[in-house]
Amino acid sequence: MYWLTTKTVVVSLPRWRSLAVLLRSPVHKFSFGSSPVLLRRRREQIHCLKERRVLNGTTRVSKKSKEMKTELDERNYSHVLWWKERLEMCRKPSSIQLVKRLSYSNLLGLDVNLKSGSLKEGTLNWEMLQFKSKFPREVLLCRVGDFYEAIGIDACVLVEYAGLNPFGGLRSDSIPRAGCPVMNLRQTLDDLTRSGFSVCIVEEVQGPTQARARKGRFISGHAHPGNPYVFGLVGFDHDLDFPEPMPVIGISHSAKGYFIVLVLETMKTFSVEDGLTEEALVTKLRTCRYHHLYLHSSLKHNSSGTSRWGEYGEGGLLWGECSRRNFEWFEGDPVADILSKVKELYGLDAEVTFRNITVYSEKRPRPLHLGTATQIGAIPTEGIPCLLKVLLPSNCTGLPVLYVRDLLLNPPAYNIASTIQATCKIMSNVTCSIPEFTCVSSAKLVKLLELREANHIEFCRIKNLVDEIIHMYQSSELSEILKLLTDPTWVATGLRIDFEILVNECKWVSDRIGQMICIDKESDQRTSSYPNVPTDFFDDMESLWKGRVKRIHLEEAFLEVEKAAEALSLAVSEDFLPIVSRVKASTAPLGGPKGDIMYAREHEAIWFKGKRFTPSVWAGTPGEEQIKQLRPALDSKGRKVGEEWFTTVKVEDALIRYHEAGEKAKGRVLDLMKGLSAELQCKINVLVFASVLLVIAKALFAHVSEGRRRKWVFPTLGEFHHLKGEKPLDKDDGMKLTGLSPYWFDVAHGNAVNNTVEMESLFLLTGPNGGGKSSLLRSICAAALLGICGFMVPAESASIPHFDSIMLHMKSYDSPADGKSSFQIEMSEIRSIISGATSHSLVLIDEICRGTETAKGTCIAGSIIETLDTIGCLGIVSSHLHGIFNLSLKTKNTVYKAMGTEYVNGQTKPTWKLIDGICKESLAFETAQKEGIPDQLIQRAEELYLSLYAKDAKYGKNLESSHYDQTSGIESGIFGAKIESMDRMDILMKEVESAITLICQNRLNKLYKQKTSMLSEVKCVLIGAKEQPPPSTIGLSTVYVIIRPDKKLYVGETDDLEGRVRAHRLKEGMHNASFLYFIVSGKSLACQLETLLINQLPKQGFQLINVADGKHRNFGTSHLPLELVNLPQ
Repeated sequence: MYWLTTKTVVVSLPRWRSLAVLLRSPVHKFSFGSSPVLLRRRREQIHCLKERRVLNGTTRVSKKSKEMKTELDERNYSHVLWWKERLEMCRKPSSIQLVKRLSYSNLLGLDVNLKSGSLKEGTLNWEMLQFKSKFPREVLLCRVGDFYEAIGIDACVLVEYAGLNPFGGLRSDSIPRAGCPVMNLRQTLDDLTRSGFSVCIVEEVQGPTQARARKGRFISGHAHPGNPYVFGLVGFDHDLDFPEPMPVIGISHSAKGYFIVLVLETMKTFSVEDGLTEEALVTKLRTCRYHHLYLHSSLKHNSSGTSRWGEYGEGGLLWGECSRRNFEWFEGDPVADILSKVKELYGLDAEVTFRNITVYSEKRPRPLHLGTATQIGAIPTEGIPCLLKVLLPSNCTGLPVLYVRDLLLNPPAYNIASTIQATCKIMSNVTCSIPEFTCVSSAKLVKLLELREANHIEFCRIKNLVDEIIHMYQSSELSEILKLLTDPTWVATGLRIDFEILVNECKWVSDRIGQMICIDKESDQRTSSYPNVPTDFFDDMESLWKGRVKRIHLEEAFLEVEKAAEALSLAVSEDFLPIVSRVKASTAPLGGPKGDIMYAREHEAIWFKGKRFTPSVWAGTPGEEQIKQLRPALDSKGRKVGEEWFTTVKVEDALIRYHEAGEKAKGRVLDLMKGLSAELQCKINVLVFASVLLVIAKALFAHVSEGRRRKWVFPTLGEFHHLKGEKPLDKDDGMKLTGLSPYWFDVAHGNAVNNTVEMESLFLLTGPNGGGKSSLLRSICAAALLGICGFMVPAESASIPHFDSIMLHMKSYDSPADGKSSFQIEMSEIRSIISGATSHSLVLIDEICRGTETAKGTCIAGSIIETLDTIGCLGIVSSHLHGIFNLSLKTKNTVYKAMGTEYVNGQTKPTWKLIDGICKESLAFETAQKEGIPDQLIQRAEELYLSLYAKDAKYGKNLESSHYDQTSGIESGIFGAKIESMDRMDILMKEVESAITLICQNRLNKLYKQKTSMLSEVKCVLIGAKEQPPPSTIGLSTVYVIIRPDKKLYVGETDDLEGRVRAHRLKEGMHNASFLYFIVSGKSLACQLETLLINQLPKQGFQLINVADGKHRNFGTSHLPLELVNLPQ
């Protein structure tokens, strides 16, 4: 890239250094710098050079340091203010203390009066300031030895966001300094980019330097949110996790609505979209993690004519979204200015071009509104069934899921949707095996090939990618799929590539990689192995470059390494082996000589390690001559390693030769792989196209597999026949969903209630709480969206027109941050729906105008229904505002629909079925009771309700107006049951008493039919609320039934009725419970009758909470024939 060539500061040609430490690998195995052995030799050479200069009388004349000008120009001043705003958000005590020591007179924020704050020319601070001036809005990390250091403003950012401790603690007399060890760089970069910061990394030129000479440094790369640091990756077989790229976004107003431009620096691409609604724009911001956000000054003036953006109506939702994030204002042309800001932000040359990947289509549906996307789970939302989780199998993750999500949020044009559906239909009938579909991020491909950092793993992955394209092309069943997928891939990438060109280019890439890269392990690239040299040494040294490039391309380097390895083995055998043999031959007791040939991993050397092996008397025995040649082993800095490590001149020379040969071979391997990256970069468009195509193929195959498992179907997808603005009178323009099930239910398990929906106009839907209105709207919305995207739908059959927009509005919440009530939010969304709806739209509104008072809300709802009826869209408006039916609405195409109910065992229950007509029963009392509202509260509510509506109910009013003939008897019997008695508990008490008497009396008659003198009459006695049983029950066996406040029963028996009643009423919510009891002769009989009642009362429609007690092994009456106790109807 540009910044790697012209914007770096390089003193001499750098030796690439390892990033293995960044990838959490041992330092010794991954080092681009010279080996410690070579560093030791070069240090000796420098020392000799230094002595020669001294002998020649050479003196070093140091220049007088100059103080750098600290005045900021206007441009740099804006950068300092930018950093100052972000530092004001620091919350950690340590970072707050560091911020106080900053001086905003330079880009680093250094106070030159503090310790180590000098900015004199030639100092490290001055050098870092030069780098900072190139990328003033990036955190600067500078390599200093084994650390990456930051100073001033950047140090404060590291402490606050990367969790690092400041160097030197919190001393007030020193500038802020912080940093991380080399091995922790990756974690630090992740922490910073996750917090939204960009980072500029400066590396040192590795290798020895002259005394008092500063090491050369250069900008090795950048890390941005969604764009990781890849410097040095080419040298290691490590796979870098590459996140989804994060664009720079610009938003402005246009004549058509809202305009958005998204720029991806990694891909050098941009896309634009015009005519967006506010809700659709917010959806894009919610689902896209972006690097920077720019807002055009045109947004400051909204349609209400106010200069305060978001003050009234339009713009409020967008302002609420943007005000919580960091953004900057801009002016001028929305596209040109944003591209200019991206080049400035990333330090790109002004001549760098960006490719427009926008695919324009007039017939493409509008993007989903935020409410629609969240209410069907296209955007994961707590409490809402996630649509993405049912479209794909659980093992399908990553890029395919992102593609499906983006397709749902931005439905394709009719021709693309038809192509996707046709592709899926072919996939569902494929009988041959299919590829694994290698999924590679196209952004990762572009960056690694552009920076020449693609490693062996990535080349193998690229070959797999193009080989799978070739495999599909050569398969008779998959070839047609490959051809069809080129159109959806064109829309996703903005690239038009001819089918034959795609296949031919993939073949070329596959052949080229196959010629250069080792795909499988080759026998001629095994690491060296000699008996006298530890195997780990050769494995560590040669595994860095062997097995990557085919040997034919570096035969000379291979031979040189093999000869050097053999020479090293020979030197070790001659100099170390006799000593080892001498030590092993020693028969001295404990404390005798020790020694062996060892691999010093940290120093990448083969040395002799031993002690007490020097003879006390030199007698010319074997090994003495070699012992005399030993000298202490030194590290790369010329320091003695330890008292037990030794080497010889011959071994050191052999090590240097081996390392030089290894470095030469490794350098040759890296050069070849970098060259291959340059070759493949010329084919980058083909590779991007192929990678996206395989992602789409994997997503569609996964969807088809899951759809078949769930027994979903392909809908008939049709275009609208009428022109825009006309009413949808043609039946072909309607939507029919047969056997529609909620998308979150698995039809294959048979646990869903299916509905059939035939929609040719607008539906006005009524029904009880919990009757399935919201579920039906969600299901219809999801089915329609899946259909216009080309996917399978959860139904038995379906015919879906290609809507130009699908809008679902459900519950609204208030937004205190924006100062808006829930009704304001609802009206804002309704405004957007009405303004965007056409006769080609699907509009679904659940429980309209629920957030305001009933009378005016009813009128607003009626007006909205009239408006939608006039527009001629398909859709459903559900409501509990039954006053709508008393309004004189001017509608022509609106049809009344209801969610059905049925009357079972004295209770009204929903059927969850869509039927014709009107339903005014809300089941409000039943729903409240089901959710645990106290019984006394429900009873009082019923009394209040009857006091208001009993008169109307008595005379048949407030049921259904007679002019509605679509009711199908929905209300019949419901209100009669609700007002038949003023005290439903009394009715229940009498029903329970009657059942107890009949069941137990029949049982007693059977038991004592031969002993009539012992037959006793069952006589139930009531213990009402706040009452106790009489003393006459003391000492007698009784059977009792509790009538709980929730109208459920509990059956028991006891010999202490008073104590049992007291115990039950101590339980929560039971203090007003009523009891029915009767006395029996003996505990055995009481147990039998208790069991009998527990088993028989549920069969008479009563609810018991202790049904399990009826299976007690000692009771023995659970199988009493029901015909003995049938109650009269």
